[in-house]
Amino acid sequence: MPLTVVILAAGQGKRMASDLPKVLQPLAGRPMLAHVIDVARSLEPAAIHVVHGHGAERVREAFPAADIRWVLQAEQNGTGHAVMQAMPGIPDDHSVLVLFGDVPLVRPAALRGLVARSGGRALALLSAVLPDPAGYGRVIRDAAGRAVRIVEEKDASQPERAIGEVNTGILAAPAAKLRAWLAALKADNAQSEYYLTDCVGAAVQDGCAVEAVIADAAAEVLGVNDKVQLAEVEAAHRRAKAHELMRAGVTVIDPARIDIRGDVQCGRDVELDINVILGGKVKLGDRVKVGPGCVLRDCDIGADTEIRAHSVVEGAVTGARCVVGPFARLRPGTKLADAVHVGNFVEIKNSELGAGSKANHLSYVGDSSIGSAVNVGAGTVTCNYDGASKHRTTIGDGAFIGSGTMLVAPVSVGEQATIGAGSTITRPAPAGKLTVERGRQKTIENWKRPDRKEE
Repeated sequence: MPLTVVILAAGQGKRMASDLPKVLQPLAGRPMLAHVIDVARSLEPAAIHVVHGHGAERVREAFPAADIRWVLQAEQNGTGHAVMQAMPGIPDDHSVLVLFGDVPLVRPAALRGLVARSGGRALALLSAVLPDPAGYGRVIRDAAGRAVRIVEEKDASQPERAIGEVNTGILAAPAAKLRAWLAALKADNAQSEYYLTDCVGAAVQDGCAVEAVIADAAAEVLGVNDKVQLAEVEAAHRRAKAHELMRAGVTVIDPARIDIRGDVQCGRDVELDINVILGGKVKLGDRVKVGPGCVLRDCDIGADTEIRAHSVVEGAVTGARCVVGPFARLRPGTKLADAVHVGNFVEIKNSELGAGSKANHLSYVGDSSIGSAVNVGAGTVTCNYDGASKHRTTIGDGAFIGSGTMLVAPVSVGEQATIGAGSTITRPAPAGKLTVERGRQKTIENWKRPDRKEE
C-alpha cells in the first residue's frame, strides 16, 4: 500500500521566546524540521505533506526541495484540524503516517515498524513510557491491555495523570478510515481544539484495531517546546551520534564532549579528542587523529593525517600523512597532497600544496599553486587581492620561500628557486636562483629618541 507522510509544523512555539518559527530552531546545526523530513524521505513515501502555519514563508524558504507538498493551516485549531488540511491531497488507498516537526529524533526503524503494524487496516500509534509524563497525553488501556483512547493532560483525571505511558502523537492509519474519523472530531475539550488523538477512540468505536507500540527509547520521541527541551534533545542527539561512531570502531575520548552535525564517515582506528565539532559531510581516513577543539566541516581527510588542537578545516581535502595545526585554518578549495605540513597560525584558501611541502608558521597562502617539497617560511603572505580581483601565485617544486616574504600576485617562483627573507616579490623569480628584494638599511647617527612629555 502506498505511503503518504504528513508532518505537522504549523505551531508558533511561543515558549521558545524567539522570532524564529519553532520548527526552524537549530538542532545539530540544522532546523529541527530538516531532521524530520530526512526521516520521512528514508521511508520512500509516495508523498510528503508539510502542514505549516506560523512563519509560513520562512519555513517554505528553508526547504526549497520539490518533493515537499506544502499545506497551509491558516488557523491553528489543533492537531486533528492540521491533518484535515492535508487529507484532500491524499488518496483513499494510501496509508498515512503522521509525524511532528518538533519531534526530531524519531528513528526510521521505529516508523517502519509502526507502518507495518498498521498494515493498511489498523490504527497504530507510537507511545513511550516516561518517568515524568507531565505535559503529554496519556494512553488509556482496557483490562486486556488494548489501547482504547488518549486523554490529554488538561482533560485527564488524577488517576489518569498518574499513568506513565504517553502518546507521542505519531500514528499510522489507512487514509480512508482516518478521513472518516477526522470528519467526526469535536472540539469539546479544555482547549476547544480538534485533537488528532481522539481518532483513537473513534477507531475503537468503529471496531478498528488499535495498536499502541512503545518506543524502544524515550529520547527518540521527545518533543521540543522551549529552549530547555531543545538543549535536552541536542544532548540526546549528540550522545546517540557519539555511540554510533564508537560502535563503528572510532575512539571518542569523551562522548559527552563531541558534536556530530552532519554525515560522518570514518575509517579504522580513527581518534577524536574532546570538543571536536564535525559538520556537513566529513570523511576521515584510517588512523586519522583529530585533536581537541577542532572544527571540521565538509572535508576529506586522508589516512594517517593528524589534525592538531584548535584547527579549523572547512571545504578542504588532504592526502595521507599530513600534519595540520595546531591553530591552523584550511578554508574551502584547499587541497593538500601527501605528507604536507601546515603549522600553527597558518591559513590556506583555494590553494594546492604538493607532496612534502611545508608552511609551518604564521603564514597566509591564498589562491596559490605550490609544488612538491616547497618550504614556505614564517610570516609569508601571498598578496592575492588587489581590492577588486583575486590573483594567483605559482611556486615550483623544491622552492624555498624565506621568512617574511610578500608574494604580490599574479607572480611565479620557479623550481628550486630561493627567495631571501624579507623580500617583496612582484616579478617572476627564476628557477634555481636566489632572488632578494630589500630596501637599503640605514643607521641614522646622532639620532635621539624623543623624551616623553609629562601630562
